Amino acid sequence: MLPSMHPNGLVCVTFRSLSKIARNLHYSRRRKNTINPEPVEEKKIDIEGIDINYVQVGTGPHHILLTPGALGSIWTDFKPQIDHLNKSKFTLVAWDPPGYGKSRPPKRSFSPGFYYRDADFGVKLMEKLGIGNYSLLGWNNGGTSSIIMAAKQPSKVMNLVVWGSYTYITENEAIALKGFRDHTLIPPRLKNPYIDLYGEEHYAELWTKWIDATIAGYNSETRGDICTHLLPNIICPTLILHGWKDINISMEHYQFLANSIQNAKFFTFEEGKHYLHLQFWKEFNRIIEYFLLKE
Repeated sequence: MLPSMHPNGLVCVTFRSLSKIARNLHYSRRRKNTINPEPVEEKKIDIEGIDINYVQVGTGPHHILLTPGALGSIWTDFKPQIDHLNKSKFTLVAWDPPGYGKSRPPKRSFSPGFYYRDADFGVKLMEKLGIGNYSLLGWNNGGTSSIIMAAKQPSKVMNLVVWGSYTYITENEAIALKGFRDHTLIPPRLKNPYIDLYGEEHYAELWTKWIDATIAGYNSETRGDICTHLLPNIICPTLILHGWKDINISMEHYQFLANSIQNAKFFTFEEGKHYLHLQFWKEFNRIIEYFLLKE
């Protein structure tokens, strides 16, 4: 079994230890859909006058909503999960929030409250699809919106899994983001998938607007607080994943989440970076399957 959280601290299990546990799933690397993923059809659905782009794959009874990170989309952020998570046990819904990916128009809005707006659209997407109960996978900004969904929809959300996410911005993070406002400073291997999606001009526009909005949030009267007040409202089993080599997100965010969510477990990838779900997708998928099926 996965170990429980101690009420006064974290249970921190390394990736290697958790991988051994996850093998109890008898995860087969020879599964047919792992070798030859089935073609996936993208669809559009109208939500509040916006054509939201999404995919729905699998026939399993356990539904999962996957929400991408800043500037992200279905395929930039979740291809290994869509292709290789167990389709007989899960039904996956991955989507592009308004202004991201192929959910355009409209242009992306980064006005105050955009995390909450994405959360509202995610809930309405599942309602439109007729899915009453589901688990959430959220990365980066998508993790923040997933936290909001879990807190505001406790009767619908069965499990929450987040990584690379936060509920507030620190002063050091605001300063660091300001230094990366110029998108030419971003390594090509990281930004090229987004340039392929948006074109360089629109990518640059989105990047600087997201940076400016994040810094403005820190400089506002909330001092960077996004949704910390909602954490006590999360009652579903929660898994918080962290890569020890993630230089984008401070460790304090994972510790804060694990200590603030009543039913949270916290695990680490020793070699994991910010994109750990792409970097170690096979191991990541095993852990997700184990956690969701056990819970």
